[in-house]
Amino acid sequence: MLCIINPSSSLFKVSHFHPPSDSCCDWIGPPDQYSNLRPVIFYIPKHETPLQRRLRELRQETQAWNQEFWTNQNLSFRKEKDEFVCSRLKAKGIQSRDEKGQKASLTAEEMAEFYKDFLSKNLKKNVYYNREWYKRNFTITFLMGQVAFEKAWKKFGLK
Repeated sequence: MLCIINPSSSLFKVSHFHPPSDSCCDWIGPPDQYSNLRPVIFYIPKHETPLQRRLRELRQETQAWNQEFWTNQNLSFRKEKDEFVCSRLKAKGIQSRDEKGQKASLTAEEMAEFYKDFLSKNLKKNVYYNREWYKRNFTITFLMGQVAFEKAWKKFGLK
């Protein structure tokens, strides 16, 4: 069972997906409804080396970190976008739904103002995220190289 927990909110999602017990690869699930990220269930080799375990754990930590960031970012975005649209429609004297039940919307130019403000307001958070993302992925890539080298070393009996 795959559990996704967002510690900064009370969201708790459980997927009942289980890879087959004889699986020998990572499994990727459907996109999460909040973060839009696909959860990964990482394969654990029977004789996992300490270096392989370190790589897998860093990948799992990075996945959890990404999940939390994008869940919070997307929930905040949707909430603020809805508030912006409602306030603009109200200022124009327009109901959120017309007489046919169709949802009222703003023009692309009006929404551009929201997008610009949202990005400006979240600039520092996004810069930190990007810096951290590159740092984590560089480390993961470096560890992947070390694991590949370790496997090649063992394959050729050079322990």
